[in-house]
Amino acid sequence: MKTFLSIIFLALCIGLIGAILIQQRKSGGFSGNFGGGGTQMDVSGGSWQRMSSLTKITVAMAAAFMLLSVILVRL
Repeated sequence: MKTFLSIIFLALCIGLIGAILIQQRKSGGFSGNFGGGGTQMDVSGGSWQRMSSLTKITVAMAAAFMLLSVILVRL
């Protein structure tokens, strides 16, 4: 079981690296990551709809990465 999860974990790592590298940069640069790019996040949750599908896939893969990391540590 641990070997199977480790193989899935490795494939997820490679996929996550690829998904991050494919994404386009935002115009705000480094300061845009922390809210200094001139745009504010929508508090009502509307920012999820404005995300591209690649960004949503990256978020889902990152969540799976974290969950699988905890599962593998516990085994």
